[in-house]
Amino acid sequence: MKIYTKTGDQGMTQIYADKTTRVRKDSVELALYGTLDQLNALVGLLCCELTGDEQISKLTPALQQIQQNLFQLGYGISAQKVLDDSQTEQLEQAIDHFYAELPPQTSFILPSGTKAACTAHLCRTTTRQAERMMVGIQDHYDIPTNHLRFLNRLSDYFFALARWLNASRDVQEVPVP
Repeated sequence: MKIYTKTGDQGMTQIYADKTTRVRKDSVELALYGTLDQLNALVGLLCCELTGDEQISKLTPALQQIQQNLFQLGYGISAQKVLDDSQTEQLEQAIDHFYAELPPQTSFILPSGTKAACTAHLCRTTTRQAERMMVGIQDHYDIPTNHLRFLNRLSDYFFALARWLNASRDVQEVPVP
């Protein structure tokens, strides 16, 4: 099978929503798919940043599960709705675990620190972008509320993870004055 089909050479492509539909490649649907794909690639990069430290590399399976969940979110505008509340609950448990080991946050902080933490911040901001796009297509597609909840919690997860990654390396947060 060839990777190229030539069917998109004129700026159109096919999506699988309630029915198979051809859309422009600059459609809101494809923008959301592309942002979820970008986020998935960033999570993969974050996994690469976690190798070499036994304590930190234990996070890799959870991040790979998040990658699977992100792929499933792409089906959120189709008839296949596969995420349930348990994925969001797992994120909440991880956030609580990270925060139990962190000092209280007393100010806004700059996205900075280790390369892994900065990658987690990139994941956070891309998650927020995907969330905005998903909200934007709600008027056209039946987006499950738990998919939006998952994205909202996922950005919190990446923020908590970034803080935790810096703390685990004794890297101080940079407060915003």
